[in-house]
Amino acid sequence: MSDPPEGLSLRRDRDLTGRERRPVVRRLLVGVLVVIVVLALLNAFGQRPATSTASSPAAKLKVYAPKRVRSGLLFESRIHVSAIREIRDATVVLDPGWLEGITLNTVEPSPIGEASRDGRIALDLGHIPAGKDYILFLQFQVNPTNVGRRPTDVSLYDGDRRLLHVDRTLTIWP
Repeated sequence: MSDPPEGLSLRRDRDLTGRERRPVVRRLLVGVLVVIVVLALLNAFGQRPATSTASSPAAKLKVYAPKRVRSGLLFESRIHVSAIREIRDATVVLDPGWLEGITLNTVEPSPIGEASRDGRIALDLGHIPAGKDYILFLQFQVNPTNVGRRPTDVSLYDGDRRLLHVDRTLTIWP
């Protein structure tokens, strides 16, 4: 039998002497990766939207948005206002958590005006007649270095009078 090539050892490279535990470590690492993938498929790390609602004699408010997202990804939120009674000066007010480390790409339809209301983002929707709906679509992108939890509450105002409030929290995974 000829000698093995230079740099190779029959005991180490053919017989795998000293590597008895390495297959177990490899299998454990692959198992951990499989568990992470299965959890992601079951929505443990976000993106699947959930609906939060609030109602009063004046209006109904639905917020359809993910409660968990991953850094770097795009997501969309929908805010649906149903006026039971006339709302003369409808304003949707978003907590600062909606934009902390998150880029707002688009708001459709564009609100009449945008302002700050005590550090919160106020989107002026204008007049909503009784029995009519207003649906606001917002598209976001989570900044890649952003991780954590933050409040993403939504309030509906008629002028300075708050009609409804929806409590929400957004969790951002790495």
